[in-house]
Amino acid sequence: MIFVKTAEEIELLRESNQLVGKTLGELAKHIRSGISTLELDRIAEEFICSHGALPGFKGYGGFPNTLCISVNDVVVHGIPSAKCILKEGDIVSVDCGTLKNGFYGDSAYTFEVGEVSEEVRKLLRVTKESLYKGIEKVMAGMRIGDIGHAVQSWCEASGFSVVREMVGHGVGRDLHEEPQVPNYGRQGQGVKLQEGMVIAIEPMINLGKRYVFQDNDGWTIRTRDKKPAAHFEHTVAVGKKGADILSTFEFIEQASGN
Repeated sequence: MIFVKTAEEIELLRESNQLVGKTLGELAKHIRSGISTLELDRIAEEFICSHGALPGFKGYGGFPNTLCISVNDVVVHGIPSAKCILKEGDIVSVDCGTLKNGFYGDSAYTFEVGEVSEEVRKLLRVTKESLYKGIEKVMAGMRIGDIGHAVQSWCEASGFSVVREMVGHGVGRDLHEEPQVPNYGRQGQGVKLQEGMVIAIEPMINLGKRYVFQDNDGWTIRTRDKKPAAHFEHTVAVGKKGADILSTFEFIEQASGN
């Protein structure tokens, strides 16, 4: 079932998603060579709780931590660890969720650790651009396939590949609601968007082939060819004439000076 949100519910969703953006902005101040992903997780949990919310991911489906932190060839759902120490040249996707006033926030951003290679920088740029290409297709009357097609065509034009197994989703009183929002598809196909729907669009794009596998921990998704992957995500509300982006990268940009 697809839940269409009221204007009041969308404002509560905005509050949760803005807190995710602020949390990612706080993490941007700490992401550097030498820090562990578990330390980043601790910082995020403390920050979220100090703002009157709960970590949206911790305990969800049994996930053990506040953040999904995915380094280099990890596409999504990486588990923070004291043994995973960031180093110069890494890229790290941080996926964060909050639960406040009964509604979830969900957003992700892939950070550079120091200087990264030119091809990896291009992967991040194109993946982030594809997120906004998908968002451009969000308005009442458009189809889920229009979003996926926009993401897919933008990334494949640069020689990158789109992960098929992991998709975006509806967001509301549950972290993962219907409909699913793939990052590939055909124009004019799929669920029709209605005003008041709230969805997370999250391109997961690989430098190499699109194929992935799951680690034995039951969570971590990696590229089969060991090449890097990028991941960016916004939660948006469907309007009559376009998307209302509920999450934000503003605080990341402030912290990083971009």
